[in-house]
Amino acid sequence: MDKKEAAMIGFQMVAYSGDARSCYIEALREARKGNLDKTEELMEKAKKSLLKAHDIQTKILAKEADDEDLDIGYIMIHGQDHLMSSMLLKDMMEFLLDIYKKEK
Repeated sequence: MDKKEAAMIGFQMVAYSGDARSCYIEALREARKGNLDKTEELMEKAKKSLLKAHDIQTKILAKEADDEDLDIGYIMIHGQDHLMSSMLLKDMMEFLLDIYKKEK
């Protein structure tokens, strides 16, 4: 995989994980307003985007495990950073939503 191809894959990871992050933040806003149905809808949308980003990451890891030469640049690292922060946000959102649901 050359650097240009890796960069394009990195951009995909940024796009999918960024979409997930936006949905998680909007879900939190909806939960604070008590709109738990909308919150669940946004959480599901975020989950689908996050899974797409994670699938991309898994394919890259599999290529490296198969000893494929990967020319990874900063964009791929940026994509990985986006993915990991979105995954952390997902975990925090699940915890926060449990609190909001108990309050209702």
